[in-house]
Amino acid sequence: MTSETTTTSPEALRSAMVARIRTIGHAYRHEVEQVLLTTERQAFLPHAELDEAHDPHQAVVTHRFDDGRPRALASAPWLVAAMLDQLDVHPGMRVLEIGAGTGYNACLLAQLTGSPDLVTTIDIDADVTAQASRALEATGYGGVHVITGDGALGYSDHAPYDRIIVTVSPWDIPTAWRTQLAPGGRLVAPVRWRGQSRSAALTNRGDRLVSDSLYLCGFVYLVGEDEGELAAPITEDERVTLHWDRDQPVEPAALRGGLDQPRLTTWSGTTLAANESHDGLWLRLTTTDARVCRLKVQPEVPREVCDPVPGWWRMALAEGNTLVYLTVRRVQDGDEVRGELGAIGHGPAAAELTEYLCQQIRDWAPSRAQDTPTLTIYPADTPDCALAGPAIDKPHSRFVLTYDDPSTTPAQS
Repeated sequence: MTSETTTTSPEALRSAMVARIRTIGHAYRHEVEQVLLTTERQAFLPHAELDEAHDPHQAVVTHRFDDGRPRALASAPWLVAAMLDQLDVHPGMRVLEIGAGTGYNACLLAQLTGSPDLVTTIDIDADVTAQASRALEATGYGGVHVITGDGALGYSDHAPYDRIIVTVSPWDIPTAWRTQLAPGGRLVAPVRWRGQSRSAALTNRGDRLVSDSLYLCGFVYLVGEDEGELAAPITEDERVTLHWDRDQPVEPAALRGGLDQPRLTTWSGTTLAANESHDGLWLRLTTTDARVCRLKVQPEVPREVCDPVPGWWRMALAEGNTLVYLTVRRVQDGDEVRGELGAIGHGPAAAELTEYLCQQIRDWAPSRAQDTPTLTIYPADTPDCALAGPAIDKPHSRFVLTYDDPSTTPAQS
């Protein structure tokens, strides 16, 4: 909704924004649709152009670090709607928001609960909470509790909470969130593992948190948390970097310069239509394969150096001094142009790993439309015998992903 926008009033822009969000399947809860339609989003983004503020797919940076990196932003409206759908707030519920942002989300939550006093939002950045407070006061929602503090600690003064929503990306689920969430309560958080981030809607089942939906997303990281993701350049010009989890046996020094070695390309025979996503493949492989990580490739890197699938984050497998990543090529299928997925490998085990990745693509393809696992998050001290499957271990938690149909779960590497 930029140069093609012909309407100029905020009301018309909001209506168009919500209509577009609805067409992609979000704001399906009537209450969520209504608060998006009636809340003046531009009041929380005074420095943004109206079209920018109401673009359903665009996040707006509101604060930056000295080096220019975003330190706070307003999430894209489609993602706001998706997470509020996941949260399932009802009148009278007590809600904690981790990450105050502009105050816009807290305003929506105040309307969904029926009272600003039921909403607490916390952020570690005093500039962020000050701006959120001003915007909430100006829009008539000054009763929201805006707290400056470490969101990883939650806010025990108003606990227990029926709902907790996290609008920054945590590496782990801190113990405080678990203990401050009421039994049967829901927590929605954009958690990260194996190089990708998903907004997970989790229900408190006492000894574990269990998801019922996962959405691909991206957020500013939770400040003050012990970071579990590592990164290192693997080219001399540092324009291609590898990102992996702290618990993975990745040796970046062994991979540096690997893209200069001969390339082996293998094709899977699996094709996708222009509007089909391959994100489920990445998610599926994280269930059992500890080699899954991601590449970040700068736009100016020539395709003859690195030629992954389009996007900012690209799935890869790292094993010793061998690197394999997902690629795609255009193929003609009758009158339709499709994309065939494949694998490019560098290193001594490239033949084995490229064929492995292509076989995983073939195994994933038949069920890709319904290919969403359940994420179960257990406390860190849970023994292996009590887990539903192989764990991804974090400081406070053990993440386990399972599929309803065992035949869709890849073999453990």
